[in-house]
Amino acid sequence: MNFLTFNNRFPTELACIEHFIKLRYAKGVVCPHCGATEHKIYHKSKTPKNFNCCNCNNDFSIFTNTIFYKSDTDLRKWYFAINAMINSKKGISALQLKREIDVTYKTAWRMLKLIRSAMGNADMSKAFEAIVEIDETYVGGKPHKENRNDDDNNPPKPPLKRGRGTSKTPVVGIKERNSKRVHATVALPNSDGQTLTGKQLFKILDTVCKDDTIVMTDDFSSYNILDRNPDKFLRLTVNHSIGQFATRNGIHTNGIESFWALLKRGIYGIYHHISTKYLQNYVNEFCFRANNKNNAFNALLTNCVFI
Repeated sequence: MNFLTFNNRFPTELACIEHFIKLRYAKGVVCPHCGATEHKIYHKSKTPKNFNCCNCNNDFSIFTNTIFYKSDTDLRKWYFAINAMINSKKGISALQLKREIDVTYKTAWRMLKLIRSAMGNADMSKAFEAIVEIDETYVGGKPHKENRNDDDNNPPKPPLKRGRGTSKTPVVGIKERNSKRVHATVALPNSDGQTLTGKQLFKILDTVCKDDTIVMTDDFSSYNILDRNPDKFLRLTVNHSIGQFATRNGIHTNGIESFWALLKRGIYGIYHHISTKYLQNYVNEFCFRANNKNNAFNALLTNCVFI
C-alpha cells in the first residue's frame, strides 16, 4: 500500500492493534494458559494490547509468540517498517528505516532482522509442481580488477574467481513456471566440505517439489543425478556452455536468473555486504516479495505469529 493508504488505514496505534487482533484471532480468542475460549476472555480497554481470562484469571498479550513481543516500539512504527520492506523492491537499509521512523540504528536493525525471520516463516514442503526452473548463484562480493602495483615486494592480488570454484557462498533457487513463486536456500558445505553436489541439489528439489515435476536445468554436471531418478523428476536441459540460453520449445532457466539479478542488485545497492550467517534471512526477504505480490501486508502479519 502507498503512504496515503497506509495513513488512512492505520491513523492511530489503536487502529493497528485492532487490525492485528482481527488477523490473529479470526477464529476466536483462546487463552494460552488454560485454553479457555472466547466467551470467557475479555479485552482490556485501558491496555488494549492485553486480554484477561476469567477462567484462570491470567492476563496475556496479543503479541505472545510474535516478533512484536516485549517490544517498546509502537506497533504503528512496526507496520510502517513492514510496509516499507514490502514496497521496496530491493530492500531497505537499517539506516534508512532509522531516519524514516525516528528510532535508533540498533532498534531499526533489530526490527528488520525480525521482519525477515517472519518472511521466512512459511512451509514450502511439496509446494511446487508441473514445471520448475533450478539454478544456482554465488554471493560474497564482486570480482575486483587486478590491483596494479609497481613495487616488486608487493605483488598484485589475483582477481576473485567468478562462478563455480569461487570462494563465495552458493545459493540454490527454484522457480515455479505457472505461479512464478520462488524458493531459494543457501547451500552450505556438507561434512566433506563440498557444496552443490548432486545429492544436495536433489534433496532441495525433493523437499519443495512434488513427484513427476518437470525440472529445467543448465548443463551443470551435478544435475545429472536427476537423470538417474526419472521416477521422481523429468529433467530438461539447456546447454549454457555452448551459448544456448533457450530452446524453441521453451526450455530455459531465465526466470530464476532474473530473480538472481534482483537479489544481487539489492545486495550491492542497498545492503552492500551480507555475512553467510545472515544470508538466508536476506534471501527469504526477496523470496517473500516475489511470492506475495497480492495482500503481502496481511500475509506478513500472519507470518509474524510463530506458534
